[in-house]
Amino acid sequence: MSEPPNPQNLLAQMEQMLAALSADLVQLDAELQPSAARAAEEDLEGGTFTPEADRA
Repeated sequence: MSEPPNPQNLLAQMEQMLAALSADLVQLDAELQPSAARAAEEDLEGGTFTPEADRA
């Protein structure tokens, strides 16, 4: 028979998973920042397609 789960082990696993998730989110944010900056510049220049503009 298997032993019951150790709460300390589960907590350590959760902490590792959260740390990995946080690192992934930081990397994703860093990758998306240049895209967001370009999109903001295009909005200011009026170079972005907006469906609402076609309806007017």
